[in-house]
Amino acid sequence: YYFYLDSTPTHSYMKYLYKYPQLEFPYSKLVEENRRRGRNQPEFELIETGVFDEDRYFDIFVEYAKAEPEEILIRIQAVNRGPEAAVLHLLPTVWFRNTWSWGYTEPRPNLRRVKSEDPRAIIEVNHHYYGRRWLYCEGSPELLFTENETNNRRLYGLENGSYAKDGINDYIVHGVKEAVNAGQSGTKGTAHYPLTVDPGRTVTVRLRLTDKEIPPTVGEHLGADFERVFLERQREADEFYATVIPQDLAPDAQNVVRQAFGGLLWSKQFYHYVVEHWLKGDPAYPPPAAGRKYGRNHEWTHLYNADVISMPDKWEYPWYAAWDLAFHCIPLALVDSDFAKKQLILLLREWYMHPNGQLPAYEWAFGDVNPPVHAWAAWRVYKVEKKRRGVGDRKFLERIFHKLLLNFTWWVNRKDAEGRNVFQGGFLGLDNIGVFDRSAPLPTGGHIEQSDGTSWMAMYCQNMLAIALELAREDPAYEDVASKFWEHFVYIAHAMNNLGGEGIALWDDQDGFYYDVLHLPDGGHFFLKVRSMVGLIPLFAVETLDPDLLNRLPGFKRRLEWFIDNRPDLTQNCACMRTPGHSSRRLLSIVDPDRLRRVLRYMLDEEEFFSPYGIRALSRHHLAHPYTLTVDGSDHRVDYEPAESTTGLFGGNSNWRGPIWFPVNFLLIESLQKFHFYLGDSYKVECPTGSGRMANLWEVAGEISRRLMRIFLRGPDERRPVFGAAEKFQTDPHWRNHILFHEYFHGDNGAGIGASHQTGWTGLIAKLIQQYGA
Repeated sequence: YYFYLDSTPTHSYMKYLYKYPQLEFPYSKLVEENRRRGRNQPEFELIETGVFDEDRYFDIFVEYAKAEPEEILIRIQAVNRGPEAAVLHLLPTVWFRNTWSWGYTEPRPNLRRVKSEDPRAIIEVNHHYYGRRWLYCEGSPELLFTENETNNRRLYGLENGSYAKDGINDYIVHGVKEAVNAGQSGTKGTAHYPLTVDPGRTVTVRLRLTDKEIPPTVGEHLGADFERVFLERQREADEFYATVIPQDLAPDAQNVVRQAFGGLLWSKQFYHYVVEHWLKGDPAYPPPAAGRKYGRNHEWTHLYNADVISMPDKWEYPWYAAWDLAFHCIPLALVDSDFAKKQLILLLREWYMHPNGQLPAYEWAFGDVNPPVHAWAAWRVYKVEKKRRGVGDRKFLERIFHKLLLNFTWWVNRKDAEGRNVFQGGFLGLDNIGVFDRSAPLPTGGHIEQSDGTSWMAMYCQNMLAIALELAREDPAYEDVASKFWEHFVYIAHAMNNLGGEGIALWDDQDGFYYDVLHLPDGGHFFLKVRSMVGLIPLFAVETLDPDLLNRLPGFKRRLEWFIDNRPDLTQNCACMRTPGHSSRRLLSIVDPDRLRRVLRYMLDEEEFFSPYGIRALSRHHLAHPYTLTVDGSDHRVDYEPAESTTGLFGGNSNWRGPIWFPVNFLLIESLQKFHFYLGDSYKVECPTGSGRMANLWEVAGEISRRLMRIFLRGPDERRPVFGAAEKFQTDPHWRNHILFHEYFHGDNGAGIGASHQTGWTGLIAKLIQQYGA
């Protein structure tokens, strides 16, 4: 297990914890037991193997502190938590990414031991671009060198051209002396510290990576000066977070927020993928199979990725996803708005965005479709920064807006199959939420008109409208395009709610809920009556307009009022109210107040969507009442599954049929706040449904936030729901305060499921705690 404990935005200080078992790691046991278990059983976890019993493990704390921009201090502390003295081989390692084996003209870098009268253990680092650096290692460890190259003999039965990357392992574990370079040079090097650590004791190893040669006469480079730098960087980190994290929060809540930010910042990764190189293969090797030229991503040959990017989870999802990244940028903006802005701009650059305007979805299939939330994220980051700094970055907003015009046009041209402002979209990030795989041809033929796809586009219109209106404050030329997005929103809202001749309506007035509609080849159509997040996403399409802004933009206001007066055929089926609401605001929404009340009746019902830990992605109603559609004798079924998926749809590696997901919960909270801006305190709903307790929508948003916070915070019983039944995590003082930010959470008990370090969008918890307290 590992935990990202702390990091500053500049990475001047970072802290990480790795819990390393003293017994042999139980690889075989994990593989065999999980192979034995079926989809209906929970995953067999490492903590269940017994490898941490009797506390027979080391806590390895790794810290980094910058003394100067080109000088990094490294402190590794190994704590024996077990009952007996134990041996630990500590191997701080430096290596070069292999850029030389593929037949390009990249010069080969080099590591070597500094051989001189100097008794210190020093590795010299030589690189054609970065120049020379030196790694100073405390004490007199044995320095071992090999090459960062594949072990062809082990993998393919072929001869190795030189030393292999696992040579250090073979030398230490198996005693193969010739596995490392006796000449003490290579492209991978380590300092070998064989340690015996008594129970409860700590051993510390210090290293210094610098671009300066330190003379032997300077004795403090790993002593008092070293510790002074760490103290200063830790103090600066504490001072910085005191300006970000409300200091009136309970210590437990402050700890959760700080680790959420730490996880976000630790999850940056250099990501390098050049599609054209991948399709052609590398010059030093035989050409790939002919089919690769027409395989996945072959339409993305312009894509050249070589950047530091915020990853969903560097271990389980070490590649960017467009909509994940958009959500990452909200909490990132609280600590490093410049980085958040650069991330959003990056995906719109010419070497990422397709020439046709599509954003790359994710590595496995760049041409797939994620929800269009980039404009929303840009607008939110702009507002977060404006609030913190007192001024917004207009240049950033303009750069984003002009590129998103291309993306919006791609959506309209590609995903509105019949030109009626009802969108298909595909799976839209909600992997297995539907009856069918929504990215594949339907077994019924025809197509699905998607409640969520259409709602995302309505929200996209509103986000672009908000940005255009902000830009129009200083440049009236943007009023025209603002009018365009206002009118386009009305067309989409009309299409979703239309009960006229086309018969498309995605709103089921009998149930009081939005559903996908399946259109068959013979012209027939019917609702797919699954009560899921798909039917709540229409709530996302809401925006309010302040009267002061409308009065400052007379051209836009005049066009808006003309459209309302002269096109009642379009505006009657959407909430674009003539009547000003609270504080004289105007409302733009797919869902009017009456339908909102009906949808919230389901959403706030604890037997439907309203879990003690947030809003479920699928109603619990389907536990006893699964939805089944029979096609050609085969049943296609949707059950309520609050934990792991029991189906193989979309790989079966995630689940939207019951668990709690932070990104959509965050958008629901924000949408309720916007509805409250218009409807005010007098508009109240029962929360929870059937409780008799009435609450305005701001209060409802706060209640959902508190339920989400409950996942991570210790409750009255001193337990954190995120840890589920893992007793060691719940009660052990060396485990209980180290937080895991999972991919999604059990719909009934809040336990963490899926990738365990998805601090990306689950890092939104930091924003919620900052806003609502805990």
